[in-house]
Amino acid sequence: MAQKNPDTVHTDVLSAARQACYKARDAFYVCLEKESIKKPTEIASVGLLYPVDCKKSRAQFEKQCRPTWVKHFDRQYASKKRLQRLLDDNESRRGPLSLPQPYTFKPTN
Repeated sequence: MAQKNPDTVHTDVLSAARQACYKARDAFYVCLEKESIKKPTEIASVGLLYPVDCKKSRAQFEKQCRPTWVKHFDRQYASKKRLQRLLDDNESRRGPLSLPQPYTFKPTN
């Protein structure tokens, strides 16, 4: 979308604001990892659930970052956790693939 004034500087995308956003984001996700054994009861964007103990860091994260960034980081985190769960889920899936050998079936006469 075109801005009315293209020379306007959005302060939330400047380096200091980005660093504050990243710091708040990291604090929230560290809290999620630390409190992962507790039941998640709060709902974030994109269906991400988190425990009530992380509510304060979540509020700080949402305050420091643009809403679109929060949504992006939540999607990124959920995607990474989903992939990790798939990789760690079933130990039998690890290792070399066992492909069917040729002539597994007896030929019919």
